[in-house]
Amino acid sequence: MIPSAFAYHRPESLDEVFQLLARYGDGAKLLAGGHSLLPAMKLRLAQPQVLIDLGRVRELAGVAVEPDGTLRLGALTTHHQVMTDAAIRRHAPLLSEVAGVIGDMQVRYRGTLGGSIAHADPAADYPAALLALEAEIEVAGPGGARRTVLAGEFFLGPFVTALQPDELVTAVRIPAAAGGDQGWSWGYRYLKMARRASDFALVGVAAAVARDPEGAAAAVRVALNGVTGAAYRASAVEEHLTGRVPTAELLAEAAQRAVEGVDVDGDALTSAEYRAHLARVYTRRALAEAWQRAGGEGAMAAD
Repeated sequence: MIPSAFAYHRPESLDEVFQLLARYGDGAKLLAGGHSLLPAMKLRLAQPQVLIDLGRVRELAGVAVEPDGTLRLGALTTHHQVMTDAAIRRHAPLLSEVAGVIGDMQVRYRGTLGGSIAHADPAADYPAALLALEAEIEVAGPGGARRTVLAGEFFLGPFVTALQPDELVTAVRIPAAAGGDQGWSWGYRYLKMARRASDFALVGVAAAVARDPEGAAAAVRVALNGVTGAAYRASAVEEHLTGRVPTAELLAEAAQRAVEGVDVDGDALTSAEYRAHLARVYTRRALAEAWQRAGGEGAMAAD
């Protein structure tokens, strides 16, 4: 189908973006990669009067490692850049792994980190990884207003975030992994179940596990997407493992807690019962592989 008529602006600074948003209000939509907005426009599910293309806004671009080890990714960083950039692969390998299973090659070359986060599709892959990495979202508003939102407070529900109508995502900040000075070794894994390679996740699990010198799980972070209206940390899983030496049996016990306290969604793709089953299975697998990558042993088990 053909979208309804719209005006098009391509500003080169955040100041220009906010001037346009103030001028057009609810009639304007921000365009980053466009992989969610443009299909909606073609189906007439979205009919903006004005598109504001962010592609030339320099403040939204760039990847940098700050002096304290924090990795900062501009909102316009593409999925392909997240997947291939040397600094990201070194400082946030989990995020690079996630980017490599988003959509297909065309999507990865055009789609952006900031656009995906702001859209907040419950089945999108980034939110779980950002929760597991305890990331922060940089947000800008009119008049030079800036604030930082913890990933755990950013994703509120299906397509709902902590963004105000006149705000946009400017960057993602990922802190350096804790415990390096204590001899911790981190391992990461993201696994998802999708109908086909380019589809959104029916269930996705991001796991980050730190092994201490004694061989115990010093820190455990597990987050899931696709299970309910927003990505969430599986705190019951984390609490069951933290401070203990993972074994295949212990991981299986922990994984049973993956949907504890969660209202699991059922839909046309799968029932709530089967989605809960997938969440437990993929949680165990992701934890086992993350632990193995951290240098741990003895936690792998056949399905």
